[in-house]
Amino acid sequence: MTTTDTRARLVAAAQELFWAQGVGATSPRQVLAASGVGQGSLYHHFPTKHDLAAAAVHATTAAGLDAARRDLDADGTAVERLVRYLERPRPALAGCRVGRLVSDQAVMDDATLAAEVRDYFRGLVDLAAAVLVEDGLAADAARDRAHAAVAIVQGGYVLARALDDPDAMAAAARGFVALLAPGPTAPGPTAPDPDATAPEDS
Repeated sequence: MTTTDTRARLVAAAQELFWAQGVGATSPRQVLAASGVGQGSLYHHFPTKHDLAAAAVHATTAAGLDAARRDLDADGTAVERLVRYLERPRPALAGCRVGRLVSDQAVMDDATLAAEVRDYFRGLVDLAAAVLVEDGLAADAARDRAHAAVAIVQGGYVLARALDDPDAMAAAARGFVALLAPGPTAPGPTAPDPDATAPEDS
């Protein structure tokens, strides 16, 4: 196993554990067990838990922004691209990987980790707003609508988990899409897969 592979396995294991139980509740020992990497390798790459957390949180936020860019920078009108972002299948019942971090006090009390999360959500709003400005919407109105789009996704996760119903997320997206007039009449969004594990879920 190369040094790069070892580091990647540690980061991937930490990402999964942070998603499932949060940063504060995850120990280096758990990351070691999940990754199959030796203890010496862990401390070679990440001398402290904070170093590991920073790397894993950054990997999660970067993957989420990359997924949003694929939706919002693709071909199509502004509304079509925003609809594509809203309707992308997501693991509704598992929750958002980045949204999960917001509810983790260990993350929000840490300046580095909290900044990573805030930059992620600012980046999402910026991407969505830029698409809407391209379509001729005034900058202030575009940012308002971009905030609403991001909030629909995050709220969809919460509602789906609260109701134990992945279709609740699809309904939230569908309701918001109906307000995006003028624009194409979009088909009903694909119901989120409750078993999906893709990291690009925001």
